[in-house]
Amino acid sequence: MTETHKKILFKYYSDYLEDNVSETMWAEIIDLEKGLFKLDNIPFFGPLIATDDLFFAEFDEKENRFVYKETIENSGNSIVQVLILEKGFDKEIIREKLKAINCQSEGLNETLFAVEIVRDVDYSLVKSILNEYESEEIIEYAEPCLSDKHRADLLKN
Repeated sequence: MTETHKKILFKYYSDYLEDNVSETMWAEIIDLEKGLFKLDNIPFFGPLIATDDLFFAEFDEKENRFVYKETIENSGNSIVQVLILEKGFDKEIIREKLKAINCQSEGLNETLFAVEIVRDVDYSLVKSILNEYESEEIIEYAEPCLSDKHRADLLKN
């Protein structure tokens, strides 16, 4: 993976953690000399970037790696964070429901996972699944990176 991809350092403020965060994520190399990359990971803590977004990163001597600077082109994908509130609830139940509508997710631990919603998925379907569990106080969720396309999905219903 290292010939076509690089681990990039992202530094940002996380509303979820209410703290400054450093997170490394894999990105596909688009043009190494120009510092252009395409995100190939699902972010956990909510930088304003989603999978397949094109971004600029610079090599930082102090960090000894490339560090994210700015998003250049949005893919139309979105990222949602889900926090399990109910003790003992199996998060895989929700992850499987989301997977059935083409939403991949990555778990950080037993109580937190991040969901990738690709551009082609109607976000109102995702939101109805999440709202169902939130209304039962099983989860809370956040939408740190919601694309314009997915915002539009909510307006047409």
